[in-house]
Amino acid sequence: MSTHAPDGIRNAMTVDVEDYFQVQAFAGQISRAEWEHFPRRVEANTDRILAQFDGAGVTATFFTLGWIAERHPALVRRIVAAGHELASHGYDHTRADAQSETDFRADVGRAKRILEDTAGCEVIGYRAATFSIGARNQWAFAALASEGYRYSSSIYPVKHDLYGMPDAPRFPFRPGAGSLWEFPMTTARLLDRNLPCSGGGYFRLLPYRLFRLGLGRMNRRERRPGIFYTHPWEIDPGQPRIADCGRMSRFRHYVNLSRTAPRLDRLLRDFAWDRMDRVYAETLASGPPATRLPESVAAPP
Repeated sequence: MSTHAPDGIRNAMTVDVEDYFQVQAFAGQISRAEWEHFPRRVEANTDRILAQFDGAGVTATFFTLGWIAERHPALVRRIVAAGHELASHGYDHTRADAQSETDFRADVGRAKRILEDTAGCEVIGYRAATFSIGARNQWAFAALASEGYRYSSSIYPVKHDLYGMPDAPRFPFRPGAGSLWEFPMTTARLLDRNLPCSGGGYFRLLPYRLFRLGLGRMNRRERRPGIFYTHPWEIDPGQPRIADCGRMSRFRHYVNLSRTAPRLDRLLRDFAWDRMDRVYAETLASGPPATRLPESVAAPP
């Protein structure tokens, strides 16, 4: 039973399904042509997360790479059979802001078809690799809508060297004139700044009580659901180490990996959780005026 969320508020639990060698931190060391040569650990690690969710009675949304679905179709079907939502993380973790509009449209359309054909269910959600939709590629929202997506969770309203759009809305909004919704990652507002409160590396680095405080404040004070995300590789301290990856990349990827699984167990107990499509069901069914995103905020090169 959750102890830090008020009655009626469920947060969105999400998993970005990618393997340890596919992350942005190693993009400069590992080319996509080399991926087939690395031992894959994503299936076993995702099964561990599925077991954690099952033990806590939690359903979640799994943003899954098309590349993974092609090679692990049984895993994708297990995710859906367990009652979780299947969503798209693109085909091969190429940043959205590194693609042309034509290439992006082809990428998200390809991933959607692979996931739907593999699992036999509709895919309506998308998350960009490394939260890479921002001021310079707002055309991505129209492209997603045209490919049949109904929501994106690709904007992180914080300042970060790899991503971020700090002037974007903190709560769900419709970018542009289309029907697509954007569900931005959760932030805590403090001293006129947005602080990250959605998971990932921050969840491993910061004291658990601070993260719990931030998410609890979102639920109690702002009366809004939060969004949490993690990755299968984050619960795997025994994964192979990538040589010569650089000090910052090494820190970002490997810090406190052994803490993720037990912290995740605490988080599952401390708050109420569900899939993205159910947490935001009423929002997806509504259609308030569209929001114009700021164009002055520079996305990372």
